[in-house]
Amino acid sequence: MHDIALIGAGTMGEPMGACLLRAGFALHVCPHRRREPIDRLVSLGAREHATPHDAAAAADAVITMLPDAPQVKEALFGLQGAASGLRSGAVVIDMSTISPVASTEFHARLGARGIGMLDAPVSGGPARARTGQLTIMVGGDPALVERCLPVLSAMGTPTHVGPPGMGETFKLVNQVIIAGIMLANVEGLVFGRRCGADIRLLLRVLSTATASNYLLEKWLPKAWFEDHHRGGFALDLLRKDLRAALSTLPDGPEQFPCTAFAYERYTQASQRAAGDLDYSAVARLYETE
Repeated sequence: MHDIALIGAGTMGEPMGACLLRAGFALHVCPHRRREPIDRLVSLGAREHATPHDAAAAADAVITMLPDAPQVKEALFGLQGAASGLRSGAVVIDMSTISPVASTEFHARLGARGIGMLDAPVSGGPARARTGQLTIMVGGDPALVERCLPVLSAMGTPTHVGPPGMGETFKLVNQVIIAGIMLANVEGLVFGRRCGADIRLLLRVLSTATASNYLLEKWLPKAWFEDHHRGGFALDLLRKDLRAALSTLPDGPEQFPCTAFAYERYTQASQRAAGDLDYSAVARLYETE
């Protein structure tokens, strides 16, 4: 497996593509939303194609890194979609975060064409995408996972977590948890600030206390205090993931009130023009209330 087509060279896809080039893979790209990432990848050695079909026709495997299931479906099965360009025996690795239900459907549709598929969503954000240190949760056939390990390992640490759709399930669990942890962190820090606490000292003390967590120690000091919510992981993408989780649950959202509440809070923040900002921007709700 040498030639890889990448569809979705965005905030995460572009640095992931750069990692593949550094690892020696031949990268094939096509425009999706913005030209600039494509131009940068081409400058690093990628080859540009006009459509997903054309990129896929030149590749052994297609990686999709797109916002949600409708975009993945269009990229694979739409007019000039990648599936029509792939030969039998090729592989699709969907690294987007989408509903497990949709992912399982895509597995079946591609399988009927003789095309293998892995759902392999990632965690780690743009910083770890740039260094090739993403956590990769892989659902699909074990033999296919083994075959794709060199590709996946160029971008991070892959773990086979189960059958088709289970990669997406693992990722949604991650999203449910970080959504709640972010809210707890923000509420605690705003509470401390309103009570007159030295926030830097508070963070240092909490780093050795039971409240210590990755977001509090590593994410918020940069995303909130240094970058003022610019960049990072878009709030609307997390909100989309929470919606996917709630729609997947067989017992309905009323059985998961914390997730439902988190979805409401991130929706409120999105409505205040914070949707494109890092999801730490949910803090704006607490700073203004």
